[in-house]
Amino acid sequence: MAKLVFGMNQSLDGYVDHMAFGPSPTLFRHFIEEARGQVGSLYGRRIYEIMRYWDDDHPEWNADEQAFAAAWRNQPKWVVSRSLTSVGPNAGLVEGDLESAIRALKAERDGEIEVAGPDLAQSLTELGLIDEYRIYLHPVVLGRGKPYFAGPRPPLRLSAHDRIGEDVIRLSYVPT
Repeated sequence: MAKLVFGMNQSLDGYVDHMAFGPSPTLFRHFIEEARGQVGSLYGRRIYEIMRYWDDDHPEWNADEQAFAAAWRNQPKWVVSRSLTSVGPNAGLVEGDLESAIRALKAERDGEIEVAGPDLAQSLTELGLIDEYRIYLHPVVLGRGKPYFAGPRPPLRLSAHDRIGEDVIRLSYVPT
């Protein structure tokens, strides 16, 4: 059975904003390895549209960006959206009852499925479907923005922590 993992970069004050801060080269290489090891990614519409950037080659990319794009393109993606009618390569729309669709997806796969997007993660949290939360804590204070937890924080227990690069701490939590 697959494990749903919600992981995102987060500021010290709890916000996610890919435009305000991003991964160091060391953390980016970590994300490449994670993408290579995942059995797929589950996206909300907004984050999926942001990630579609990796569908097209860009001549200015360095080797790490090319490696991430290749890993991302290779894995299946599932998109939860009420407004999209089609999605890009190696992706499918999640239709019908969200809980039933995600339970079926978990049952038919083995390994980690990335969950991306705070709103989708909140819906899946309310359904009891997130197996792990990974916070990549950056030494940045934003003061506003989209919070990592889109709703009330679920009861969690710290299961692991480690440092990635010079200034990012990865905190892994499991539901209690």
